[in-house]
Amino acid sequence: MRAVQGLRERRAPGVLVTVLSVRGHAPREAGAKMVVGAERTWATVGGGNLEAVAIDRSRALLASGGTDPEVLEFALSDKAPYQQAVQCCGGEVKLLLEPLPVVPSVAIFGIGHVGLELSRILARHDLELHLVDSRPDQLAPERLSVLDDAIANVHVHHVPVLPELVVAELPPGTHALIMTHDHAEDAALCDAALRSGQLATIGLIGSSAKWSRFRRKLAEDGNPPDAIAKITTPIGLPGLPGKEPATIAVSVAAWLLHLFVAERNSAPAHREATA
Repeated sequence: MRAVQGLRERRAPGVLVTVLSVRGHAPREAGAKMVVGAERTWATVGGGNLEAVAIDRSRALLASGGTDPEVLEFALSDKAPYQQAVQCCGGEVKLLLEPLPVVPSVAIFGIGHVGLELSRILARHDLELHLVDSRPDQLAPERLSVLDDAIANVHVHHVPVLPELVVAELPPGTHALIMTHDHAEDAALCDAALRSGQLATIGLIGSSAKWSRFRRKLAEDGNPPDAIAKITTPIGLPGLPGKEPATIAVSVAAWLLHLFVAERNSAPAHREATA
């Protein structure tokens, strides 16, 4: 359903409600679906109290962070209590409630040698992957064909002017990795990322000398020290030797996977994002 995809792309939680089975008369047939978000719903499983109870229970799951599916059973009788759906169709309905996972989101700014190798690794995981570059040749379909079998949802952003504007379009909780071909572009992206206030992490590739210059420039542009400290550089697993693009990409991907595990083991920072 389009609603499921929309929630996923925004990293907003939701519950998929499916009519699992029907005996006798019921408002909808088996297989009917609806999606419940924190503030709105999409489609219907029949309306009335049956649907109201399903929505209430779905939002309770969202509030608790529950991840296990649940089955609700309803007797559609005017003698049934409200909690069991006061509807007089005369049938019996089972609903399946499936919490929709909030998947990680990663934005790679700069799809050069390292960026492409990193994209190939991350594309094998269930996440939202944003590829951003100001150079059209780096995002050419034939070059990105190595991602054709991706498990991830891949979003390509060609922004020839001011790629830092993409930062504002990213879903809350995105992990941003800055590794473009241009230090001035990297610096602008770092500044935009800090001012966003919605990113989970900000990673910058480069040397200690580069970071020293950037830190000074970011401070001159009005970023406070505690904000600047949110930028991680270098990125990747410490102590892993090698400067080959594939080696760097493996190191950065492993570092990110550790962050994803930490997110899953704690309440996601943006789980209450508006649906």
